[in-house]
Amino acid sequence: MADIRLPAVAGMFYPAQPSVLREDIRRYLDAAPLSDLESVRAVVVPHAGYVYSGPVAASAYRLLGNQTHPRTRLLIMGPSHRVWFQGVAVADVDGFRTPLGIQAVDRDYVRRLCADGHPFSAATAHHAAEHSLEVQVPFIQVVLPEAKIVPMLFGDVDALDVGVALNRVVSDDDLLIISSDLSHYHSNETAHHLDGHFLSALLAGDYEGVARGEACGQAPALALMAVADAHGWRPHLLDYRTSGDVTGERRQVVGYAAVAYSEGD
Repeated sequence: MADIRLPAVAGMFYPAQPSVLREDIRRYLDAAPLSDLESVRAVVVPHAGYVYSGPVAASAYRLLGNQTHPRTRLLIMGPSHRVWFQGVAVADVDGFRTPLGIQAVDRDYVRRLCADGHPFSAATAHHAAEHSLEVQVPFIQVVLPEAKIVPMLFGDVDALDVGVALNRVVSDDDLLIISSDLSHYHSNETAHHLDGHFLSALLAGDYEGVARGEACGQAPALALMAVADAHGWRPHLLDYRTSGDVTGERRQVVGYAAVAYSEGD
């Protein structure tokens, strides 16, 4: 029997009915701004409930779906919200199930990655209740259904050490997906201010500015920056909004951004 990681937040963060889920994702994709960037090697996307962050995430996934030469392996990196551990927990399973089916995990790659040891370990149990990676999978199933995924959950770890380790293994087949929301539970005005500083630092390659910023996926973002610097990838802001911009409730909001990294300028 296949070893499958079951969905933990279907019906909460996104619809549990396959037809509704696919229709919602298609609607977000159709409404997203269309970028003409090519040779995209990484994206930063939010991981909140789709009604809040789906429109922002869609701007990155629409871009990925329109690449002339799409990547075949997706390294999804996000923060652990529910379990404390050291290092990076990689899911050693055959696939991730969502209401849209099963997205295959590149299990051979996972095992090669974990065989090198720290900071990577095959710790599938840490993924059981986590949403930060799971919410990316339905979008992937719609725009890149043939790609294999490598689910990587960040615990207590030196992000730059992860970046150095990834630099040894990232190939031309790989695309990095960084799952991160930005500031949490400030007023809409304050959120725009804080997120503006964080995004400016990210786009400028300012490690200290990103490290000082407010983002739950800060460590995966820093790891991405190290990989991008080593390979000459350049960041581009695709979209930014807060939950308040989407819903109109502006007293306590969460910030969401979509950023794409491409080869060259």
